[in-house]
Amino acid sequence: MSAGLSFAVTGFDHIVLCVRDVTETRAFYERVLGMVAREERPGKYSLQFGANKISLQDAATAPGIARDTVPGSGNFCLLSDMPVAEWRAHLAEQGVEVIDAGLRDGATGTIDSLYFHDPDGNLVEVSNLVAPR
Repeated sequence: MSAGLSFAVTGFDHIVLCVRDVTETRAFYERVLGMVAREERPGKYSLQFGANKISLQDAATAPGIARDTVPGSGNFCLLSDMPVAEWRAHLAEQGVEVIDAGLRDGATGTIDSLYFHDPDGNLVEVSNLVAPR
């Protein structure tokens, strides 16, 4: 632990993406990444995958605490057991352009990654852990 703290953050619960069109974003993440859209309350959606979720915030109705978020400012990495080569083929089939790829330093070791944009321009990285620390 750092700074003399007697507690620590243990992980992520969710991230929030500010989007222009919730319906379009839901369709993209369901079609391209196999996530499941869930309506948490009327008009409020999230994308579920494993024990994680991405909450979707409509840019037109962003609440006061999220007022400075803008569509396209997200940048995140997702881990997958499906080989990156298969992801590359799948993304090509879906008409999604891979804009970068390669080995990177992930949270728990070396990852092999592909990068692409979602409909809002958020940078999405899909990776395989190849060498744990």
